[in-house]
Amino acid sequence: MQSAPVIHSSVEFDAPLIRKLDRMGPRYTSYPSADRFTEDFGQERYVQAVRQRRQLGNRRPLSLYVHIPFCESVCYYCACNKIVTKDRSKAAQYLEYLIQELNLHAELLGRGQTLEQLHLGGGTPTYLSSAQLLRLMEQVRQAFPLDDDARGEFSMEVDPRTANPERLRDLRRMGFNRLSFGVQDFDPAVQKAVHREQSVEQTLELIETARELRFHSVSMDLIYGLPLQNVVSFNRTLATVIDAQPDRIAIYNYAHLPERFKPQRRIQAEQLPSPETKLDLLKLCIKRLTEAGYVYIGMDHFAKPTDSLAIAQQQGRLHRNFQGYSTYADSDLVAIGVSAIGAIGPTYSQNAKELEAYYQDLDAARLPIVRGLSLSHDDILRRTIIHTLLCHFELNLSTIEATYAIDFRQYFATEWRELQAFEQEGLLKLEPDWISVALKGRLLIRNIVMVFDHYLRQARPTPAHYSRTI
Repeated sequence: MQSAPVIHSSVEFDAPLIRKLDRMGPRYTSYPSADRFTEDFGQERYVQAVRQRRQLGNRRPLSLYVHIPFCESVCYYCACNKIVTKDRSKAAQYLEYLIQELNLHAELLGRGQTLEQLHLGGGTPTYLSSAQLLRLMEQVRQAFPLDDDARGEFSMEVDPRTANPERLRDLRRMGFNRLSFGVQDFDPAVQKAVHREQSVEQTLELIETARELRFHSVSMDLIYGLPLQNVVSFNRTLATVIDAQPDRIAIYNYAHLPERFKPQRRIQAEQLPSPETKLDLLKLCIKRLTEAGYVYIGMDHFAKPTDSLAIAQQQGRLHRNFQGYSTYADSDLVAIGVSAIGAIGPTYSQNAKELEAYYQDLDAARLPIVRGLSLSHDDILRRTIIHTLLCHFELNLSTIEATYAIDFRQYFATEWRELQAFEQEGLLKLEPDWISVALKGRLLIRNIVMVFDHYLRQARPTPAHYSRTI
């Protein structure tokens, strides 16, 4: 007998429908997705975009992303651009190049513009010592002063194994007001299987310290689908997480791609949960978190109703960018560090992925941009539609038609027919002026927005490597 769909306030879990429609697809932290960037976009095209920004009076808000690639040890599940080393001199050298790159951007953009958003990701940003992070932040402030603590979002990813309460005090004094703690799973057997062992006590102590230091938001990152995970053990992890009361929780689906990511070859495939168990884990996450009062933001994110992310969604201000869901819409993003991706006006740009190439460009006083994309009018239109649906689960067609001077159903005639098929599945409702995603469609929102991805309809010489939509 088939079980009835499980509904939890803002989302409905329909296992048969998920099994039927689950496929590979982009995560749309950008549109077009990064695999569509081309090598004919380099420093010159980036400089043109910056000049256009200055001609328009630098009106758009400014954000900064800093990529710190170093880690002390490898986590077998990791798909990030990272460098595993215990040689701390490499971090010291990297810091000097980061500062050099930051100053090149500052000279181009114009110093003194206020940063409304700052994020340090990795790798492991806390691989850098407090002294090194302080030097970096001093240089950032000289280039782009930070907005007021009450308005700006200044965040860092923290590996609890590389931090202690004193380190958090240092970060708060430097101006950081948001932290994201990597947890993945608290079960000791799972931690050992993925080579990431950290105690519950260590993590909870840091969260309590962050509360005492009045960080504005504390987030915890989990992964479902890791080796040896099961419903019973992961339920214990969720209970511990809920007791800790983080403001935000991200629960990512592990994508096992050992042919692409070398560390994943150390994971024993026979220890991975079955597709059915993975669905059970996802169902458990939704049930436990929504019953605990968390709002389902979308895709893999949950937040307390009082968190700025949930408030932004409620007020129609939620946005999506390279860091995921964000409260800052229409901002320009400066990105520094290996593989970092930035966005200035209607362009995307990405740095060299290898340290040697990154250093060579900076030694020649060139920005290490190796590829990117200038967006067409069609790209911008489709990005607006995709991100609006990802953030708010509804789209006003009249607004799109007025903004982009199109007849929606005529322009998207092929897409409309595909949406009608989703409507028959109960995923959404099509009305004269609205596309409204149903509760059971929210978990499958990536499938829905892929309808509008023009690039997925084009043949390509090599297949793309995307994660599964569920």
